[in-house]
This record gives sequence, structure tokens and C-alpha cells, in this order.
Amino acid sequence: MRTTPPRPARRSLLALGLGAVLTAGALATATVAGAAPDRAPLVVQTTEGAVEGTATDGYRLFEGIPFAAPPVGDLRFAPPAPAQPWDGVLDATTPGSACPQEPSASNPTTSLDEDCLYLNVTTPSGLDTSRRNLPVMVWIHGGSWRTGSGDRYDAGKLALEGDVVVVTINYRLGPLGFMAQEDLSRENGDVASGSAGLLDQQAALRWVERNIRAFGGNPGRVTIFGESAGGSAVCAQLTSPSARGLFDRAIAQSYSCTAPYDTLETAEAKGARVAETVGCAAASDVAACLRATPVQQLLDAWPGGAFVVGGSALPVQPAEAIAAGNHAKVPVMHGNLSDENTLFTPLDPTVARLAADGFTGTDYTTVLAGVFGDNADEVLARYPADAYPSPLRALAAVNSDAGSALSTCEHVDAYDTLARPPAPAPVFAYQFRDETADPLVDFPYPAYPEDAQHATELPYLFPGLFGDGLNAEQERLSTAMVRYWTNFAAHGNPNGRDVPTWTRYRASKDVQGLDIASDGGIGPVDVAAEADCAFWSTLS
Repeated sequence: MRTTPPRPARRSLLALGLGAVLTAGALATATVAGAAPDRAPLVVQTTEGAVEGTATDGYRLFEGIPFAAPPVGDLRFAPPAPAQPWDGVLDATTPGSACPQEPSASNPTTSLDEDCLYLNVTTPSGLDTSRRNLPVMVWIHGGSWRTGSGDRYDAGKLALEGDVVVVTINYRLGPLGFMAQEDLSRENGDVASGSAGLLDQQAALRWVERNIRAFGGNPGRVTIFGESAGGSAVCAQLTSPSARGLFDRAIAQSYSCTAPYDTLETAEAKGARVAETVGCAAASDVAACLRATPVQQLLDAWPGGAFVVGGSALPVQPAEAIAAGNHAKVPVMHGNLSDENTLFTPLDPTVARLAADGFTGTDYTTVLAGVFGDNADEVLARYPADAYPSPLRALAAVNSDAGSALSTCEHVDAYDTLARPPAPAPVFAYQFRDETADPLVDFPYPAYPEDAQHATELPYLFPGLFGDGLNAEQERLSTAMVRYWTNFAAHGNPNGRDVPTWTRYRASKDVQGLDIASDGGIGPVDVAAEADCAFWSTLS
């Protein structure tokens, strides 16, 4: 099991052989001994202090840079506080700790360390990037709002092939990032509670605003992008008043921007149950008791949750804000995968129990009846079990087309909402469709092809994240995707040389399908027609 590394040690200027006479201005352009004078520096001066990274394979990597104060003690559950400056040079050659989390089927990381608000910067080596203004891409990782860390994502391919600076960030997860509770809300005032994770992401973006120019990036060309829970974060930041002006484009992968979240009232009721479970409900100071509760107890008591709507950071549901035009007017790339829920369907407890004994046609009918009630027969007629390799695969097709924030029809709703007035910014929609991609979780069920499952596009952007690596045809698709993503970061439009034309979204036929050439290649697809969205709209 992977464990998170220790905090980076701070090193003195003398230890680096740079001499105590270097000024802050000299540090910004210093090079390590023996490096070519026209290469980018490995020691960079930030507003909090100098950092030393590494150079490998044509890019520089700076890891474990603190962007906020450790959220411990009185700062647990609170909005992030500024990072404290340091003396000397910070060793930025190893990642900082991941935020507290327990391992999952797709993420082996375990951590109980609350001192976790770190980010990582990947930038091309090239000539001295302090004289360049590269586009900046800030990655917000996924993981069901309870697992993950920025250092898991190797951004070298994006940085080198796209000529961009990539920042990957941590943010508080689970109860430490998303738990609301009445006493905590009272302490936090207008921001209420449950928004710590969202505000951590904004603190990282403010760090980028202050510091990215020293790494060769342009603070006026910042793209936020993320997948799954990270995609939901992109959507939330689009509609958060306190995020305005912190980014210039947005890419939301595999989470609909019109999906709803818990209201503050609902989230505070959930927090009250957590307080009761950990023995804080009857305390004279519930908030103080929650801050003193061991991390493991909070993780064990947490039922799950995401962003909270009602405080000043996210005052209304994203769908409502977008429909009213009360969101950041920036270009948006938004998309999902054609078979998202072949990952999550077998993980449903009821389905998993049935599948252990062989998920039958009768089981399929029973599950549909439980979900769709009087409409179950109509769904069964549209998605008959014998039209798929197995009844379990038929159920996954139902779940992938409709009914969740990951589904195709929910994404089409988001594209339509983002693209219609009063939203003047362009929208570019996509669907990843490579059925040969390695799955995130390989289920042992017979006749259950997982196809373009949730998250399988990630190794095409971040090599080696999981799976056995890409074959030659997949590498060609990966190259095209990196060009699209980085073209968008540079210009607010994914189009450019050596990639098929991508039409701005105006109707469902304007979705760009991303697939290997032998299965259709790259071109427009009508995902609403393929997913029977007109049918599903009659049931909603």
C-alpha cells in the first residue's frame, strides 16, 4: 500500500552552494551548478520563499509547495489561511502529504496527515521560461470527494507536447473538506461550513495568480480542469462568486455542470449525525469537540458528501446560476465517456449482492422496477437484456445513458444550459469513446465488457496513471487529445493544426467523439440520439 511521503525539508542557501549573498531577485534566475546558462532555473523565488525542483526528461518539476497554512488545530474546518514565509530554499523535490483519506478500489493512498495543502508545478525546461508567458493548466483531481492527491498525475506529457505549465493541487477531502455543521457555520459567518475543500482550490488559484509567472506561466491564461469529483469542482468554481477572475477557461470531465448538491440545511443535518457518532453532540462546545476529534474517527463516521450550497462560496445550485447567467463567462470544454457507469453499476451494494450469484434477467427486471417504478416496463422495452452481452451490461447501459451526474443525458443538459443565452461564452462538448482503453477497475463478471469506462481517458492525458500503457493507435489518440486540451488552454478553442475540426456546441450533434481510428476515430457524434435522451426526458 502506498503511503504519503514526509513533508519536504527546508534547505539553506549555503547547503545548495549558492552563497548567502544571493538576493531574492537573483534567486529567481539562479541555475544549479553545471547547468547550461540558457536553461530554466531549478531554484525559483515565490512570494513565500525560494523553492528548488528537479529537471528530468525535458521538463522541470517542483513538488510539495505549500499554498496555504496547515489546516490543523483551530484551522480545521475553517477557510484556508495564508502560508507562512520561510527562510532559505524549500526542497521541492518530493510531494507533500496527501490529505486525510482511506484507500479505495481505485486509489491506494492512505493518509491521516492534515498538513496537506500542497501543489506541484510541471513546466518545460527549454530556454529560460522566466522570459515566457506559457498557458497555465490547474488540475483538480477526482476521487469521490474523499480520496486522491495532485502528485499522482504525471503532467510531463501535457507540459512538453502542449508547451504549457501544469499545476496539480491537493485540497481537503471527506469530512475535513465538506462537512457542514451548525456550530461550525456560526463560527465561519457568511461562508458557513462545508466549503473548506472548495476554498482550498481557490487558495491554490490565488497562489498561481501570485507566483506562476516565476515558473514561466501567464497568470492571465489560466485553465482549471478536473475529472469526476474534480470535474464537479470545475463546475462549482464556474459558479462561485469568490472564484471570479481566478481562471480564464474551464474543462469539466465526467461530471455534469447542472448536477445538484446538498443544501446547507441538509448538509448541517448530516454533520449533526457525524457529531453524534463521534461523541460531540452533547459537548458544551461542539465545534471545539469536532476539531479535537482524531482524524480516523471523523473518516469512519463520514457518510460521504460533496459541495454544499448555501454559504457565500456557493450561494445557489450551479444549474440555477448557469441558467441565470450568474457564472464566470469563460470558454468551457465539457464532456463524459460513453460507458461511464460500467464502473459504478457493479459497485452498487444491491447489484453486487445479486451479481455474486450471477446477475440474471429477473434480477435486471427487479432492479429496474425498484428504480423506475411504473416506468420500468418502458425502460425494459428500450433496453432489453437480450440486446446486450449480459443483463448486468444492460443495466450499465441504462445507468450510463441517464440517471446520474456522470450520464450522457445529464451532460447534454449541461451543454444546453451552458450554451444558451444569457451565457455568451463558447462551449465545446466531447465524448471519449475508446472501448479498448484499460479499465480503472477490472471486474470478473462474465459477458461484461467495460468499454469506455469512467476515468479511462485519464492515462491519455497523464501517462502511467493506471493500466498497462497505450498501444500505438491509442498513443495517436492521446496525442490528439493533448493538442485539443492544450490548444484550449492557450486560446479558449481546442482547434489547431494536425487535429480534426471541433465544432462549437449548439446542438447534440455538435459533440466531438474521441476514439481510436479503427473504431471511428475523431469526429462529431449525436450523443443525445445514441443515449435516447428524448426518451429519458419523458420520464423525468
